[in-house]
Amino acid sequence: MVTVEAAERQNSSTALRRDVKFLGQLLGKVLVHQGGEELLSKVEKIREVAKSLRENKDEVIYKEIKNEIVTLEQPMREQVIRAFAVYFHLVNIAEQNHRIRRRREYQQQEDSIMQPGSLESAVVSLKNNGVAPDVIANLLQTLSLELIITAHPTEATRRSVLDIHKRMAELLKNLDNPTLTKRERTEIEERLFSEVLILWQTNELRDRKPTVMDEVSNGLYYFDETLFEVLPQLHQELENSLQENYPEENWKVPNILRFGSWIGGDRDGNPNVTPKVTWQTLVKQRKLAIRKYKESLTQLRQRLSQSTKRVAVSDNLLDSINQEISLLPEKKRWRIKHEVYRCKLTIMLHKLNLVGESEAGYQRSEELLHDLFLIKDSLQKHQPQDYQLKSLCKLIRQVELFGFHLATLDIRNHSGEHEAAIKEIFHAVSLAEDYSALTEEKKVELLGKVLQDPRPVISFVENYSKETQQVIEVFNMIHRAHKEFGERSIEVYLISMTQSASDLLEVMVLAKEAGIYRLHADGRIESKLNIAPLLETIDDLTAGPKIMEQLFQLDFYREHLRKQQDLQEIMLGYSDGSKDGGTLTANWKLYKAQQEIHDMARKYQVRLKFFHGRGGSLGRGGGPLNRSILSQPVETLGDGVKITEQGEVLSSRYSLYDIAYRSLEQAVSALLTAAANVSQEAEQCDIRTHEWEETMDEISTASLRKYQELVFKDPDFLTYFKQATPLPELGALNIGSRPMSRKGSDRFEDLRAIPWVFAWTQSRQLLPAWYAAGTGLQHLVEKSGDIQLLQQMYKEWPFFRSTVDNLQMALTKADLMAAKEYTEMVQDPVISERIFTAIKKEYNLTKEMILQITGQKELMDHLPTIKESIKLRNPYVDPLTFLQVKVISKLREDEAGTLNEELLKEALLTINGIAAGLRNTG
Repeated sequence: MVTVEAAERQNSSTALRRDVKFLGQLLGKVLVHQGGEELLSKVEKIREVAKSLRENKDEVIYKEIKNEIVTLEQPMREQVIRAFAVYFHLVNIAEQNHRIRRRREYQQQEDSIMQPGSLESAVVSLKNNGVAPDVIANLLQTLSLELIITAHPTEATRRSVLDIHKRMAELLKNLDNPTLTKRERTEIEERLFSEVLILWQTNELRDRKPTVMDEVSNGLYYFDETLFEVLPQLHQELENSLQENYPEENWKVPNILRFGSWIGGDRDGNPNVTPKVTWQTLVKQRKLAIRKYKESLTQLRQRLSQSTKRVAVSDNLLDSINQEISLLPEKKRWRIKHEVYRCKLTIMLHKLNLVGESEAGYQRSEELLHDLFLIKDSLQKHQPQDYQLKSLCKLIRQVELFGFHLATLDIRNHSGEHEAAIKEIFHAVSLAEDYSALTEEKKVELLGKVLQDPRPVISFVENYSKETQQVIEVFNMIHRAHKEFGERSIEVYLISMTQSASDLLEVMVLAKEAGIYRLHADGRIESKLNIAPLLETIDDLTAGPKIMEQLFQLDFYREHLRKQQDLQEIMLGYSDGSKDGGTLTANWKLYKAQQEIHDMARKYQVRLKFFHGRGGSLGRGGGPLNRSILSQPVETLGDGVKITEQGEVLSSRYSLYDIAYRSLEQAVSALLTAAANVSQEAEQCDIRTHEWEETMDEISTASLRKYQELVFKDPDFLTYFKQATPLPELGALNIGSRPMSRKGSDRFEDLRAIPWVFAWTQSRQLLPAWYAAGTGLQHLVEKSGDIQLLQQMYKEWPFFRSTVDNLQMALTKADLMAAKEYTEMVQDPVISERIFTAIKKEYNLTKEMILQITGQKELMDHLPTIKESIKLRNPYVDPLTFLQVKVISKLREDEAGTLNEELLKEALLTINGIAAGLRNTG
């Protein structure tokens, strides 16, 4: 018997399969055009054998596909690699289009059914649960979600290729239009063929590493294409849903969703991010915001043709025109004086043109807002009471959200950089002979004295080393930026590798010297920068509560926080914690650190905003945005949440309007629902949480021990990792301006988490996303004697459910049959066999434990659509896996040390293709 839900899913997947088949046929035509029937025949043969191998896992079929791969020679081999890679680009476009199709299907039935995770469903759920409107109104005043785009190098696809994707997605969506004529359909299909051909003929590899300003441009692309439109629409939709369900209230939803950026401000380990580059970034961001406003004002001027001969406008509007009309030369004024809105908007456009160039222009975005409200108030004099001009309301919301700065730019640097600068500065003025040699207690005492003395300690900057001068210049630049772009342009300074209270106080001293933090003679304090620690290693997460409490006990630090509305931002790093201790332990330590810091801060009446430094991949805290929010301790959501968005996540979530809207509404819906239910959840947690937390401590301890036995204690592990993955080749992929290693060394400690995860993902082992979890879970079951406690935790605790579901996603994406191929690249077969056997054993144990906990027959049974997608992709990823192993093996055989550029290019093409196939990099 087929359920209604299963039938709908089957009908839905039929449309997706139709799109995939159609795009695949177009690719086939392109292959014939570019490489003849021989190329198409070879690709089809490999594809069919790969499918058969997945279905039968037969040794004869395995040898057949290996033979097909081994006998491939140039140029055919490169063409085959590209064919499978391009196919995945087409599948990804089809799947994105299918998500849009499903959203539209829900919207067409919204009178009878609501899409889960929509804003409407969240508001209806609140109403059905008896949440009062005043509770929601109060909640909206403190609720906030900030998403921070970063340049972390995990986007393997070029911008040019992403542009082609976007054009194809739009064409594919148009094919769903039931009113298309035969001629129109044919024309769209021909244009799609042309785009597939262009995609094939476009070089998918970058010729050089992107500069920081290239990365800035890539980040701004998403603001320009979707975010500038999506954010005001989301706020309006929430306002509409609240008005419809709580009509007795007059709703005005504050700006609860914002985007910020690290691109151009993240100095940690990237010497290319100079103060000059940061300033250029702020200028470029402002230019985009101004351009957007000018476009909107121009459109408004075309529409608002009302004449004072027909309507009565406000006196305030007329007064403002009379006061400012002289700003424009006679020939630039609107020539029809009784069209007052057009007169006013012409003045406003002139003032926008002068922003940043003349005092005659707008100095602050609040001045532009004031003028927009003048127009809105005047329009209401001659419009129906319940009618508002939507385009004007949208523009007002955009100015409120984006100002003249577009996106708040966070500045980040390593704690060691600040300490080195302070050491040199203090030595120069005889405050400390060797600051770094002082105990932590002495450091805090000395820094406190400097911060409580209004006199400066820096005299002549040129007397310091180049490194210290640049650190000082960063803070001077922030001070200038506040004056030029407004204080919202840079609000937070992040300190990576924070290990002590002095790390934050050192930044405060540097801010003081630049005039960002000021102590006046009468004792008053000015502080215009939120200084945030980044806790990323397992040890730092454990020490986090004590570090912050030491700061909260300092009177001058509490005065600084009062200038930040008693709000302390704390960033939590998912990548390095996972690299040091494994994903299960890292996630638990992160969860506990939030709880402990939150409980401690409440004693000091300090509000906390946790900033989650998540990557796109599961090994770096990735996963759906809404699930990331729901997995946090519920009591920590009320004062705002901040999350990084980076790499391939940006293109997959924000390149298309409908996908961007859906991703963000799910996130806002999750945050709103979770925060509204915080008191109810807290009561439930009081009963069970203590036992669950003790259980997680047990699991985490056993998991950490298992993880570190392999990663840190096995002397051959690093050899295995470097040889059984494409790690050495990743550096040539040119996907980011930042080096792969922090100090240019090959030590494991200095390797960044992104290439660590990227390499394991490529080799299909995905070890960072699941390894050692099975041992931890089994340890608990063996100790307690049954599985029921874990099953209860899975059903009732969002954190544990999210953790387990991410594990089963990782296990499903991992593929040890394919991973076995990479072990052939390990030079010592004994090392290869021993370590791979250990990985395989832990994989099987983890899978067994997950199935017992969830009660499923197979992994991902709870998400059949995703499970099916992964299952369908595997036979097409397999040929790229075989090809990658062959090409990299040949590349590494050259003992003379001369790099074979042709082989390297093929290796990079397989890396791109597998990344597209798995929809993950690092």
